[in-house]
Amino acid sequence: MIATTPPSVLSALRFIQEPDYDRFEPLALEIFEFQMARNEPYRRYCSHRGISRAQDWTSIPPLPARAFKECDLWTAPPERTFLTSGTTRGIEKRGRHGLPSLDLYAAAWEAPFRRHVLPDLQRMRILSLIPGEDEMPESSLSYMATRIIERFGAAGSCVAMGNEGLRSRLIDHAFNTSEPLLILGTSLAMAALLEALPRPVMLPAGSRIMDTGGFKGRARETERNTLLAHYEERLGIPPRNVVGEYGMTELSSQFYEIQLLAPTRRFSEPSWVRTRAIDPETLRPLPFGERGLLAHWDLANAWTVLAVLTEDVGVVYEDGFVLEGRAPGSELRGCSLATEELLDGR
Repeated sequence: MIATTPPSVLSALRFIQEPDYDRFEPLALEIFEFQMARNEPYRRYCSHRGISRAQDWTSIPPLPARAFKECDLWTAPPERTFLTSGTTRGIEKRGRHGLPSLDLYAAAWEAPFRRHVLPDLQRMRILSLIPGEDEMPESSLSYMATRIIERFGAAGSCVAMGNEGLRSRLIDHAFNTSEPLLILGTSLAMAALLEALPRPVMLPAGSRIMDTGGFKGRARETERNTLLAHYEERLGIPPRNVVGEYGMTELSSQFYEIQLLAPTRRFSEPSWVRTRAIDPETLRPLPFGERGLLAHWDLANAWTVLAVLTEDVGVVYEDGFVLEGRAPGSELRGCSLATEELLDGR
């Protein structure tokens, strides 16, 4: 932790370590005031929307995620900068999330992962199809996957995906086991693995998959139910043992399907995050059960921007949310106008 950590950031760290539901709103308001004072682009955005103070956490304006491609949205010089993976507009237009310290990110990933992916085990043999941090230091997903192996990987865990693609020798070795196996991967990497298998491999009972999604916008698209069926047919891993993970570079927290804990594909929020569906035209929160753009108020983002409006469509319920995919361009008009407000007069 850096020597001059602001009090609001320290409070966010304590909340992540010892969550208290009643403290969420006052802490969110405290962090908002800190970010308004130290994050000039975000302050300008709020000013354009006529907001200088917030009455409750839902009135803290969520910033469109695309703004991370245009502005430096940190409150102090970053120690580490994570970049989004999109390259269609060139590397200069990749979103960047600069963190003055990794303290909050490091604190936020472990408990949700343990609860939703390894609720029944202390350690497990892990096969990661996510390149390691050494090969992709700009990837927040690689950072987390590396920490997962360090913290929860049993002997024989390995990274079987790198800049050169799949590492077949490591995959063959990992599959030659009588112990349950946890596979970490994007949907794209998992599809590549399934295509590379010469024949089905029935992994031991208890094996599971953490699937981070990621097909959207790629040339190859596979429906989720089809992919789940392929996991069972080719790997012997039933749908109930496949846990979806949802995260984004612009956030410091992740979400998981509660599949291993209850028979549902809804994503669960960590106790330090609140999620709402937002009307794409008015940018106002919608009631539970209505479809809109997902916005997340993440206390672990205390160093940068607390509230982030995504380009993902979903429905939020009192006990979690359903992710329906990316919004078409027509539904992002409100986000585009909001981003123009941010850039106006810069």
